[in-house]
Amino acid sequence: MSATAGDAFTTRFEGPAPEVAVSNDMIKRGLLVAPIIIAICGVIWGVNGAFSSAYGVAIVLVNFALAAALIAGAARISVGLMMGATMFGYLIRLALIFLAVWIVKDASWISLPALGSTIIVTHLGLLFWEMKYVALSLSQPGLKSDVPQVSRDHTI
Repeated sequence: MSATAGDAFTTRFEGPAPEVAVSNDMIKRGLLVAPIIIAICGVIWGVNGAFSSAYGVAIVLVNFALAAALIAGAARISVGLMMGATMFGYLIRLALIFLAVWIVKDASWISLPALGSTIIVTHLGLLFWEMKYVALSLSQPGLKSDVPQVSRDHTI
């Protein structure tokens, strides 16, 4: 039997979720560099800069975890839902970041330049750092394996 377009949208993914592995890896890396980012913001903007930077790092790490959870959860239900969760999840997460900033914008402990810089630099920095570790292969999606790949070239 041939698969119809309806089957493609109702198919669900079973097995491990590579987006969760990638997100967890980015969160670990974020926790490693967080003290450095917080210290730099503390030196530039003072104590309020350090607090703002810590808040910004938390926003970024929660954003990555939420993205992976949305996609992995939706993929287990259907491909169509996963596509919707990816597209609309981005908009929802962007709105949540906006809301997280808006809630504290007038707080006495906040430094908006430190917060904004941290959110932008941490997002982009972790994404570019993670590109080095992601396997861009449909046969083994997710993080690159440390096991060397065996050549399939059988020429003598």
